[in-house]
Amino acid sequence: MRGLIGHHRAFSVVLALVVAFVLIGATPARAGENTFVEVTPNTAQAGSRVNIRASCDKANNQQATVQSDAFGRVVLRPDNGFLTGAATVPSGKEAGDYPVDLRCANGNTASTVLTVLNMAQPSKGPATGGGGTADDRGAGSLLLVGGLVAVAVVAGLGVFGGSRRRAGNGS
Repeated sequence: MRGLIGHHRAFSVVLALVVAFVLIGATPARAGENTFVEVTPNTAQAGSRVNIRASCDKANNQQATVQSDAFGRVVLRPDNGFLTGAATVPSGKEAGDYPVDLRCANGNTASTVLTVLNMAQPSKGPATGGGGTADDRGAGSLLLVGGLVAVAVVAGLGVFGGSRRRAGNGS
């Protein structure tokens, strides 16, 4: 019984230390502070459109601006409790990570990163026509015809070989 009480106290001390460590390491949250900016998708191909959603704490009823070397300056407008907008990344934009900076009317700021990809789009194959001997029938038709010809050849050889054996046995 005594050993059990010792283990219980040790567990309580360890638990208290863990709780104290978590509480000391946590940053205090300030009431009402909610400023952020999001770009969706956060990885985009050059030439594509991205959506921007932000919050300026208690100033979401006023316009804000977003600035990035990826797409320039965009004005965000109030929309259902958030600030929203959209931008198109120019098709010639170099691949890389670009900061997206939010500036609110109340002086708050926030930042995120947009990753731009600039992969070459695959080109079509050469225009060489319908494939020469394939006509409009697909490969399936050619395989069917070839299979029927092979069966006919094998059947013909079987008939020819059987009649020849009979002729040889009868002499």
